[in-house]
Amino acid sequence: MSPQPDPDFWSTRRVLVTGGRGFLGRAVLDRLSTREVGSVVAPTSADYDLRDRAAVAAMFADIEPDLVIHLAARVGGIGANMARPAELYLDNLLMGTYVLDEARLRETAKTVVIGTICSYPKYTPVPFSETSLWQGYPEETNAPYGIAKLAQLVQLQANRAQYGQSAIYLMPTNLYGPRDKFHPAVSHVIPALIKKAVDAKESGADHIDVWGTGSASREFLYVDDAAEGIVLAAERYDGGEPVNLGADRELPIRDLVEIIVKLVGFDGEVRWDTTKPDGQPRRAVDATRARERFGFVAGTPFDEGLRLTLDWYLANRAEAEARPF
Repeated sequence: MSPQPDPDFWSTRRVLVTGGRGFLGRAVLDRLSTREVGSVVAPTSADYDLRDRAAVAAMFADIEPDLVIHLAARVGGIGANMARPAELYLDNLLMGTYVLDEARLRETAKTVVIGTICSYPKYTPVPFSETSLWQGYPEETNAPYGIAKLAQLVQLQANRAQYGQSAIYLMPTNLYGPRDKFHPAVSHVIPALIKKAVDAKESGADHIDVWGTGSASREFLYVDDAAEGIVLAAERYDGGEPVNLGADRELPIRDLVEIIVKLVGFDGEVRWDTTKPDGQPRRAVDATRARERFGFVAGTPFDEGLRLTLDWYLANRAEAEARPF
């Protein structure tokens, strides 16, 4: 059970949420709506292009936030990471750099930066401890994105040391849930598998093709739980150390596929395309620091979260499959 919100913290806050129209962003806005926040502003990329320093400065000047939650990012699954590594590196690097520095220049009271577990080394001991971040190079298909996001931790810690900037850095594990992206060009593993299984069932196909060997593992965090962790950290944490957000459950991809095809009701064959990469061999995080520093414990059972995700997809196919860029 999460700690009770502190109304005194939120009641006078003017909160800027970048990326508030995205998958995680909308969940964060939902959580903020339960906090009785003074005001919340969530501009779109059409309002301000965060890759443009002048646009970031204009955003801060217009909104005058005292709390920033920086969620804006360009993301995708293994396919997107392999197809557009340069875009994912540069876009994420510029957005984070400019938002953090503008918050510093304007002496914004607090900034929350969302990192990624794609920044961890390829062969990180499991469960991933935050102390392992610098012990190797990220998995190759994730590296440009992961390094761009990790650079924001370096900037944040340098700013804290030199200027006393109040900024924190959170790393959610693999997210899933309603309102995720199901377009094949950008989808992560759970929406990609749900779409494959649903399409195969509806078309009467006798098999689905799945990338890799199935031997890799992942830890999945329901998006509403991740949003609660972010809001709790904004309220209760002000340290310079990065913090994992996780659910304490590691699941092999082969088992995940079995769960999803059963849930969808597809009874055909699963064929593993071993010419395609598995991505990072294992992913599961140590969430002790989040529990100890600000009381975050994920509360959504995986089976329940997966059912909610499938139900949303079936009811919102056009929105779910729309290409986001």
